[in-house]
Order: sequence, then structure tokens, then C-alpha cells
Amino acid sequence: MKRHERLRGNSPLRQRKLPAIGTLAVAITLLGGCGGGDGSSSNGAAVSMQQTPASQQLNAKAAAQSQASSANQTYIDPVAYSLNATDGLTPSQVSEKAAVMHYQWTQGKAPVNYTTTTGHLTAADANGNPEASMSYVAYTAPSTNGAPRPVTFVYNGGPGSSSIWLRLGSFAPTRVSTPDPVFGNWPNYPLVDNKDSLIDTTDMVFIDPPGTGLSEAVLPNTNQKYWTTDADVDIMRDFIQRYLTVNNRSTSPLYLYGESYGTPRTDMLALALESSGVHLTGIVLQSAILNYFADAIEAVAITNSTSALALDTDTLAGYFPGYAAVAAYYNQASPAPLNPGLYALQTSLFVTAEYSKLRRYSQTWVLSQLGIPNALGKPVVPNDKTVQGWTIPSGLTTQALQGYFSVNSFSTSLLPGTTIGRYDGRVSLPNSDPRLASDGDPSDILISQPFTNALATQMPDYLGYTAPNATYMPLNDAIIQVWNFSHDGQAMPDTIPDLLGALTLNPKLKVLSENGFHDLATPFFNTEKQLARLQTVPGINPDLQVNFFPGGHMIYLDDTARPAMKRDLVRFYRGTPMPDALALWTLPAPWRDESAASEPTATATASTQLPSP
Repeated sequence: MKRHERLRGNSPLRQRKLPAIGTLAVAITLLGGCGGGDGSSSNGAAVSMQQTPASQQLNAKAAAQSQASSANQTYIDPVAYSLNATDGLTPSQVSEKAAVMHYQWTQGKAPVNYTTTTGHLTAADANGNPEASMSYVAYTAPSTNGAPRPVTFVYNGGPGSSSIWLRLGSFAPTRVSTPDPVFGNWPNYPLVDNKDSLIDTTDMVFIDPPGTGLSEAVLPNTNQKYWTTDADVDIMRDFIQRYLTVNNRSTSPLYLYGESYGTPRTDMLALALESSGVHLTGIVLQSAILNYFADAIEAVAITNSTSALALDTDTLAGYFPGYAAVAAYYNQASPAPLNPGLYALQTSLFVTAEYSKLRRYSQTWVLSQLGIPNALGKPVVPNDKTVQGWTIPSGLTTQALQGYFSVNSFSTSLLPGTTIGRYDGRVSLPNSDPRLASDGDPSDILISQPFTNALATQMPDYLGYTAPNATYMPLNDAIIQVWNFSHDGQAMPDTIPDLLGALTLNPKLKVLSENGFHDLATPFFNTEKQLARLQTVPGINPDLQVNFFPGGHMIYLDDTARPAMKRDLVRFYRGTPMPDALALWTLPAPWRDESAASEPTATATASTQLPSP
């Protein structure tokens, strides 16, 4: 999370995302301190601690943490950060001070003494002019073998999201324990030690782009300057370069980890870093949208034009296997699938075989998801005979197929009287639930308030940082409303060429794509088809692995998926192949109507403006 979209009219998708976003700003009252770098050396000697009986290990942990606490540096940040579009800090307000705290992670095979660093670093342009003061949280640990530890730069998407969703939900040493996909004791989810943390494998730096978290532009720049696809990439590049310089990490293996809109950002950022001489070891694309043209729902919402329907059939086909996985979760597949991967293959083969027939329904389908099925005239949906003929090859019930090919969004059509989640289709609420009045996505409701509660009430003592005059912004709704999506001469980003450019500059770059079967925001089959466009490039043989897990957009919320993700990520960092992952040449072939990876995406020239809200 979060990937929120610019949607027009009173569509179910618009109702699901936009009204609730502004409520996510929470005042953060954390403890205070100072300090500049990440507080630990990547080459430092590890603290020796042998495996002991439980009681002895607890005593050793307490002694280590007592010793570390004496070195803690809290920081009270006096700056009144503003995340409004036209605001920026005066240069005299800019500081690179940070809180530095020390802890021990004991959830793995061996304890890890680690440091949290919370504060700001100043991104500057090539001439040394300050651009933005960017908030971040770093988790670092000493090397155990004398070699520099990897550093992974982690961020969410939106555009307009801070990094708290990944930081509090995925692989930091602590996480919010959610009962995904059920609500459990909502909204009171505890913050727990994370046995699936990557702190034993890599240092992690969670970044808040300008206008999110507590990140603000430095005058004469204003926040809105960085609310464009390309400017965003540049400022992220400049922050990473600053972090590497301040902390002497230029010799460390470097990784990028982006979620949602963070994945096109990662493709572009990888190219920007490689072009500037910062060489990466690997990138992770989690829950990806790599080509906005190939998701006609997003494309129409951004452009408000029917020209964005050029790849509407690809979109309908691309969403179907993810929808089918969700339908199977609700017992709407017959027979019940024995293996989610094999069922995904079955439904992918179904839409590929029926592709030409699906064309006649695709425009209606896309517009139905936006809540405007009549925008281009009478909707076209398959008749009962056609639907019945699809039940055996698709493995779906008639009810599930009718729910997909409906004049209403599939979120409310799959199960009558129920709304299913977009971020995770397994999360659902009855339509009568009052929480849906302010946020129409049950899977968003599941985590938004619990995460902000944790940020406001459970993190203070842990991070040692206070910003009493500022309000932390988890998700800035104002950003998506004005974001300039243009990139590379096109109205929206198609970042497969950027990924190709990064691979051309650095053929050894490792690429991992992580996908949730039940993600209805960035469906896994769409991602497969986009990455498969690299097959069109002669002579390319990238170190690309694509894997799949039970779960939604925030895959790591699932207690079954997260340990499996940790296992595969450790393999990725070690350079060990993942036995179940797909490689480039085992991906399904790209759609024939899409351009090769090295060419611009073709779009229709004629367009019709859609009706205003």
C-alpha cells in the first residue's frame, strides 16, 4: 500500500479510496535526540552472543539492551513541517539531526543488535543546492563477517504515500500484527517483534517522499514541484545519494524495494541511479503496476478520455485470474482448486484462449469498474448462454462469472449484499457496515486506522524522535489530485523501457517481482504480461524471478505469505534461485497489441471526453 488512483465521477473505486485518505494524518508525539548518520558501521564487529537456555538468553538480552540504552540519542525536532503544495522550508530550518536508538532482535537463529535512526536528510541537486528535507527511518546492524552489509531503500507508492505501510507491516524488526484477511480485534492490533524481519539479512532505509510523512521541500522549491513522475524519481535518487555519502555506504550492496506505485518508481529510479554512477545489486517490485497504459481502469481515470481504452481487452483479461482466485476463496469456483498456482494457470489460459471474444465486452467492463458503464452508449455484457459456456474452462460458477461481467463493479457483484476489498479481495464487509460510508474498500479499512494508531501511540519510545510542531502524513490525498503522470513524452508512465535501460547499463542487476494472488489493485497476471515484454528484446537474459503468494496488495500482512516472502527474499539477497519462481522465458508471452520493451507504447489518437462528475 498505498496505490490510490485518480478516479472520475461517483464510481465505486472513487468512493472506496478518496474520501478516507484525508483522515489518515495523525499527530506523532515521539521522544526526542540528535545524531546524523545511521548510528552503526556496516563494517563493525558483531556483538558476540552464544546460544543459551531461554533464561540465560533473556538475561543476556536485557544486559545488551541496558548497555545500548546508555548510547541512545533522542531528538526533539522543533520544525513545523508543512506538506501543503505551495509550502517549503527556509534553508535556516533545515537540519540533518536524527534520533538514534539501540535494540536487539532475538527472533532469528542468532540475536542481532540493531540501531534505529529517525530524522531527516537533505536531498540536493547536482550543484549542491538543497531541494527537500526528507524524513526517513533506518534500521541498521553491524556486519558479522567484515564485509559491508546490504542496504535496501524501501518506499510505498500512491503517489502520495509515506512509507509507514511497509515499515509497520513488512520486514522491520517490529510490525503491526494484523489478522488479515479478517478484522479480528479491529482497530486494536498490537505492535509485535517481527520474527520475519530482514534485519538479519539487510539494513533497511524507509523513505518518505516530499509531501508525505514529515518530508518538505526547501525554498525556493515547494512540495508540489516534486509531485510529478520524473521529479519524484530525481528527488529519490538525490536522497539515496545523500544517505550513501553521510553514512559511508557506497561500497555496500544496494537494493531498491518498491510497492505499488513504488514499482514504476523503482524501474525509473534504477535507471536514474545507474545513469548517475550508483550501481545497484537488485530491485524488488512488489504488487506492481509497470505500465499505466495496460491498466485501462487507471488510464481512463487519469486522462478522463476514451483514448485510454486502447488496451481495454488486455485489462479485462489481466484482472480475471486475480478475480478468479478471490472467487475461489469464497467457494465460487467449481471444482474447488487444489493448488492456487495451477488454478491461476488455468484461468490465465482461459482468458488467453477467449481473448478475441472478450473484446466486445472489454470497454463496458472497464467503464463499469469506474462506475460509468453507459459512458459510450448501451453497455455490452455476455448473455446467459455465453456465461454458461465459460463455467467449465474457467472453473468459476455462473454467479462468479456474472459478477465479473456486470454493469456494476465486481467488488459489489461477486457476493450479493457484500463488498469485497480491492487491495485484498478476501477482506469483505456487508454493505450495511457503517464503515463503508467513508471508505468503500474493506481491505483499506482493515489496516488504515490500526496502522495510524500504532504510529501515534506505540512508536514513541521506540524511535526516540519527537516532532511536537508537526503532523505526520501517512497518505496525502492532495498529491494524487494534482500529480503529473507524464513520463518519457507520454501522458502516463510505461516503465518497462526504463527497466530495460537499467538492465542494459547493469546486466547483473537482479530483479524480483512479488505478487499476491488476491490483489485486485495490481493483479498478478498484468504484471506477468508486462515483464514478458522483455522477451521481445534480442539477446537479453536478465536475472529475473517472479513469485506468487496467498494475499492481497500488501502481501506481507498474511501470516502464511510473510514467512514465505522472507524465505525467498533471503534467497534473493544471497543470489540463490527460488525453486518455484518464474523466469523471463517461462512467463506467458506478452499481449500482441502491446509494444516491444524498447519502443514507445502506442495509444489511440482519437478520443472522447468522459462525462464530468
